[in-house]
Amino acid sequence: MTDVFDLIVIGAGPAGMAAATTAAACGASVMLLDENASPGGQIYRAITTTPVRKRRILGGAYWVGENWTVRLKRSTVKYVPRTEIWMLRAEGNEIEVGVRDATGARLLRARQVVVATGAMERPMPVPGWTLPGVMTVGAAQTMLKASGMVPEGETVIAGSGPLLYLYARQLLAAGCRPALILDTTPPSNWRRAAWHLPAFVASRYFLKGLSLLGAVLRKVPIERHVRMLRAEGGDRLREIVWQSPTGEQRRKVDVLLLHQGVVPAINLWSAAGCRSVWNDDQACWHAEADSWGQSSVPGIIVAGDGAGVAGAEIAAVRGALAGLQAAHLCRRIDEGMRDGQARGLQMALSRFLRGRDFIDALYRPADWVRTPTGDTIVCRCEEITAAQIVEAGRAGCPGPSQLKAYLRCGMGPCQGRQCGLAVTELLSKVLERSPGDIGHFRYRPPVKPLTVGELASVPASVEDEASVVRL
Repeated sequence: MTDVFDLIVIGAGPAGMAAATTAAACGASVMLLDENASPGGQIYRAITTTPVRKRRILGGAYWVGENWTVRLKRSTVKYVPRTEIWMLRAEGNEIEVGVRDATGARLLRARQVVVATGAMERPMPVPGWTLPGVMTVGAAQTMLKASGMVPEGETVIAGSGPLLYLYARQLLAAGCRPALILDTTPPSNWRRAAWHLPAFVASRYFLKGLSLLGAVLRKVPIERHVRMLRAEGGDRLREIVWQSPTGEQRRKVDVLLLHQGVVPAINLWSAAGCRSVWNDDQACWHAEADSWGQSSVPGIIVAGDGAGVAGAEIAAVRGALAGLQAAHLCRRIDEGMRDGQARGLQMALSRFLRGRDFIDALYRPADWVRTPTGDTIVCRCEEITAAQIVEAGRAGCPGPSQLKAYLRCGMGPCQGRQCGLAVTELLSKVLERSPGDIGHFRYRPPVKPLTVGELASVPASVEDEASVVRL
């Protein structure tokens, strides 16, 4: 792991596998780094190791991941699992990549880096969301894929987005019936999405969506237009309370699964200096990137959902385009070859994007979800509440990074992953400025926990040693 590669790809989801195999097919030397023990990312989690052998449980879209892992295995890509990335840094004409594995921490170098770290679930900070028994739908789905586990007892799924219904159908196929789905999609979203309905009906998503909803509607009760939700209990979840169109409702439950869509994982590329853009349609940040995924930092390309959440198929196409661009920049293919191979991908991208505006408009999270109130914990690591953040804003705090000095918000182990969006939107509301003007936490390396001993063991460059004053 001491060579300089043409390309290092970070993340082995659909975008990462597509970028790595495409660049390798163009003759580039490629290393693919991934935190997980096997390739697949979140969408194809444990595709090579899952104990779920009845294919109908996880559905056909999941098993598409097998094609990508076969392609990866047959390529010349050097695949390195169980490896955390804690730093990216532009160093001359190369990019330094700080990695950590079972043997310790070290630096790798590449001429180009593709960051394909994808997306994470949007946190849904409601009262009681930190109680044992409350988790996200994505986490529960990961347990199903990786371990074949399903929740026990009275299970309620709450939130907004296609994953609510996909996971419910997977549970039904596995013989586990959710007790209730609480859909928080605001009625106003349907009016906003109606403008995009013709394109959606003409897209490949329409029939899939109808089939998914039909399978769930027949077997699971659904409460729509839910406003406000809280989880109650002492040592663990006991009850949930929500506001329906007919008034306040209460129910005893064992498991509450929350979901409000997914948002780009911005920490790594943002810490490397790549600029981000506020996407108001999706109410989140994504990387500022061109059609090839090129970020504002030369040598760093952002592929997949990091450049805007759009799903696995689009992530794979964007990853392949990023792989072509990286191979071109490393002089493995010329511009004509790059553009020629990209034409089919660009046509597929246009086809896959048809209908996405409808999905974004329909499933944009409600205001009350994005801006919690009162004693609701926003920063889980430091146990900072929404009221404290609002108070800091009123006291003169101008943005998320400055909030660290007021409250230590965003300074815990998650480095702002869980609270970052809510902090931006709460301060935006208090200060009456747009989220794009407010900004997000300023992320710095290491973006993953690293011991002092591991950091000290990293070999210093000549430039680093020259910058140290020796006594």
